[in-house]
Amino acid sequence: MNSELSLNILLADKNLSAELRAVAEKVKSDTRISFEDGVLLFEKADLGFLGILANYIREKRHGAKTYFNRNFHIEPTNLCVYDCKFCSYSVLIKERSDGWEFTMQDMLDIVKRYDNQPVTEVHIVGGVLPQYDVTFYSELFRAIHNHRPDLHVKALTPVEYHYIFKKAKIDYATGMKLMKEAGLDSIPGGGAEIFHPDVRSRIAKDKCTGEQWLQIHEEWHKLGMRSNATMLYGHIEEYWHRVDHMEKLRELQDKTGGFQTFIPLKFRNQDNQMSDIPEVSVIEDLRNYAISRIYLDNFDHIKAYWAMISRNTAQLSLNFGVDDIDGTLDDTTKIYSMAGAEEQHPAMTTKELVDLIKNVGRHPIERDTLYNVITDFDDYQFPEEDKPKFYKLPVLN
Repeated sequence: MNSELSLNILLADKNLSAELRAVAEKVKSDTRISFEDGVLLFEKADLGFLGILANYIREKRHGAKTYFNRNFHIEPTNLCVYDCKFCSYSVLIKERSDGWEFTMQDMLDIVKRYDNQPVTEVHIVGGVLPQYDVTFYSELFRAIHNHRPDLHVKALTPVEYHYIFKKAKIDYATGMKLMKEAGLDSIPGGGAEIFHPDVRSRIAKDKCTGEQWLQIHEEWHKLGMRSNATMLYGHIEEYWHRVDHMEKLRELQDKTGGFQTFIPLKFRNQDNQMSDIPEVSVIEDLRNYAISRIYLDNFDHIKAYWAMISRNTAQLSLNFGVDDIDGTLDDTTKIYSMAGAEEQHPAMTTKELVDLIKNVGRHPIERDTLYNVITDFDDYQFPEEDKPKFYKLPVLN
């Protein structure tokens, strides 16, 4: 059914409460909803209502288009100076025998394995260690660009930048300028968790504050560069903490326009210090995606990481405001699988991603990191020889 028709039918429902009707009217008239409206949606709106509103916005912006890219990850280390309670990935330095530490050459060797493949992005994030400093990452970014100038370097979260800039005794503006000059192309959205200090102090008290996370992105945006944003949901936070988090992102986006994509990240409870907290349901996942799409009216894209929430849930999310399901990954990330995600070895070929999107009636578009269209796969036919062949990286124990 046409998304506008669905919204009109919803508004004609005489059983719809006045307060939810008011929010739906705002969505139809392209009027920004308030903080109080956001809390209301979390507390009182059912999944069907939210899906109609979010899908209306999604289709008004993007039609049936669903984006993905061809990418791979480099995770320099799982050792970390920080002790985030929700993290299943990192290992404290004193437990070094349980971790890995890549050298710069190790990382360049990973990049070189993709020399003859049509990947467009390398995504670099990992633990925080003293030896991975400003000089190290500057040299790494330059080396990657010298080797493959067309490969987009999306690297490091504000958690990592805060640490290395503090260690180098430079301010954020100076540090981000140095990173840009070294070849950094964009910043991923990780490390945001929940901004509010009441929650952040309990789950990630050692690392940068919410305000510092936002400041680093703002300095990057001032340089004319783009970044993403995330939110870790489904643990100890209240609904209003989620809305507060999105409100702070919306305010910065009004100011800079530098964010491209918002990625809600589901808390997974395997092998971490918060394992006693049950994970939220798929229904709550979809509600959260939908409210994110409704609330963040100045963000172009809402992304679901298929590797974190499963392929089936990723397909469902495309009717709840999501228009991007990330990339091929090629089993180069351990962050999701170590936390208990359904995909223990996350990798899809381009054809598999295209089929996943088409099978729910959406229109697959391969993009680059900045959402320039590379290939429209709507009518594309894959010849046998055109199927991408990916190298497998060593298994990290």
